[in-house]
Amino acid sequence: MLVDSPPDSRAETAAAPPGRRAIRGVGLLVALAVLLFVFLASIAVGAKSMSMDQVWHGLFQDTGTYGDVVVGERLARSLLGLLAGVALGLSGAVLQALTRNPLADPGLLGINLGASAAVVSAISFFGVTSLSGYVWFAFTGALLVGVLLYFLGGSRGATPVRLALAGTALSAALYGYLQAVMIMDGAALNKMRFWTVGSLASANMDTIKQVLPFLAIGTVLALSLARPLNAMAMGDDTARALGAHLTRTRVLSMAAATLLCGAATAACGPIVFVGLMVPHMVRSFTGPDLRWILPYSAVLSPVLLLGADVVGRVVARPAELQVGIVTAVIGAPVFVLLVRRRKVAQL
Repeated sequence: MLVDSPPDSRAETAAAPPGRRAIRGVGLLVALAVLLFVFLASIAVGAKSMSMDQVWHGLFQDTGTYGDVVVGERLARSLLGLLAGVALGLSGAVLQALTRNPLADPGLLGINLGASAAVVSAISFFGVTSLSGYVWFAFTGALLVGVLLYFLGGSRGATPVRLALAGTALSAALYGYLQAVMIMDGAALNKMRFWTVGSLASANMDTIKQVLPFLAIGTVLALSLARPLNAMAMGDDTARALGAHLTRTRVLSMAAATLLCGAATAACGPIVFVGLMVPHMVRSFTGPDLRWILPYSAVLSPVLLLGADVVGRVVARPAELQVGIVTAVIGAPVFVLLVRRRKVAQL
C-alpha cells in the first residue's frame, strides 16, 4: 500500500500569494453554485420529472401533488445526500492527512465496515429494523474500529504506515465477518442487502434529525483540525517544534472521522470511494493546505454523491440504481488510475 505523501505535501504550507488565494476563493464559490444546481436537480429528477418552476411551487406554494413529491420525498432525500456527502468528504480528507496517505478513506481503513458489521449484527441477532436502532449500532461499530485502529497502529507511537496496515487488516476481518453473517442468516439477508448497498431512497426528515447532531459536531471538529494536521504533514518532529500536540490531534481526528462516517453509514449504508476521490482530486487544485482541502471536500463530495444518485435514478427509470452502486462503478476505475499515476510519479 502506498502510505507516503509526495515530497511537496510534506513541506510546510506557506502563505499563498494573494492571487492564488483569490483563485481558490472564486473556485469555492463556483463549487457552491454547482452544489446548488445539483441539489435542485436531485429534487427535480426522479420517476416523475419536474421543471424548476414546478419544484419551486412544490417547495413553497403547492400542497398537492407536487408538494407531496417535492417536500414529502425528494427534499429529504436530497438533504440527506448533501449531509452524507459532506460527512464522507471531510472524513476522507482528515484520514488522508492523518495517515499521510492520499489513497486512504473511511472504507479502505475499515471504519465503514465496522459500522456495517454492527448494523448487520443488529439485524441478524437482535431483530433491529429501524434507523433509530441502526444509528447506535453503527456508531458503536465505527467507534470500536476507530479505537482498534488507533491502538493497533501504535497509539501514541502511531505512524501512517502502522495505521494503514492496521486498517487493511481490520477491513479484511470485518468483510469476512459481514459475509459470514449474511450467508448464515438467510431470513435476514433480504433486510440486509438493501442497506449494505448504500442508498438514499429511504430518507426522511426523522433520519436527518437523528444524525444531524453527530454530523454537526464531526464537521466542526474536522474543520478545526486543519492547522494541526498541516503541521503534522511535515513530520512529527517538526510538528512538535511548531507546538502541535500529536496525540491529541490523532485522537480528535479519529473521533471526527468516526462521528462523520458513523452517522453517514447509519443513515445511508456504506457508500465507498466518495471520501477517497474528492479530497484526492481537490488536492491537485488547492495544494496540500488543509485549510482549503477541507472546505472544498465538504462542498464537492455532496456534488458527487447527489450527482451519482441522480444518475442512478435516470439510467434505470422507472426503477433506480442505488447510489452506492453508482459511486462504486465510478470510483473503482478512478482508484486504479490514481494508483497508477502515483506509481509512475515515484519511478
